[in-house]
Amino acid sequence: MRIVIAEDNVLLREGLVLLLTSDGHEVAAVAHDGPAVLPALLEHRPDVAVLDVRLPPGFRDEGLRAAIAARKEIPGLPVLVLSQYVEETYAAELLAGGAEGIGYLLKDRVGRVEEFLDALRRVADGGTALDPEVVSQLMSTRGDPLRALTPREREVLGLMAQGLDNATIASTLVITERSVSKHIGAIFTKLGLPHTDSGHRRVLAVLAYLNS
Repeated sequence: MRIVIAEDNVLLREGLVLLLTSDGHEVAAVAHDGPAVLPALLEHRPDVAVLDVRLPPGFRDEGLRAAIAARKEIPGLPVLVLSQYVEETYAAELLAGGAEGIGYLLKDRVGRVEEFLDALRRVADGGTALDPEVVSQLMSTRGDPLRALTPREREVLGLMAQGLDNATIASTLVITERSVSKHIGAIFTKLGLPHTDSGHRRVLAVLAYLNS
């Protein structure tokens, strides 16, 4: 894969370059600050971009804003946000165009290199990779329809939004797959979404709802 990295921390930046090249990928460009991100993405049009949220000069939301702008210029550009923070407003805007090819991981919660590389491949292939804390914070900002969900349904919805299948959700919550299917049916009914067991499409539907 050809990858563009946007990260201002020199140790993390060089570590990412070494990790990705060692895994057989090509780092097409590295951006050190916010203004450099969009030009690098438009020039190289990578298979996936790995972006921090807060970059110089403002250290606020430069990376996310560049990602949103890039996906307008290059529809479907896969973006994996790797940050210490959940920037809810721009994260919601990034996901509002559809969750296909979107990831948002928190640096301090990536426990293994393999987890990061798997998330990167999944996003590059058009899938979704969202840290549970990101999902939780986005869900907590949404309104009335979510309040109709039971606590268990909220748990299932959060796991669905991470891209987990029914079997994995059942194992995580220590319930049967039949119970998971019933919860999913109830979730879609309460949210006014069409019921489907197609794993990726249901994630897109849930995230589209959360960001509508």
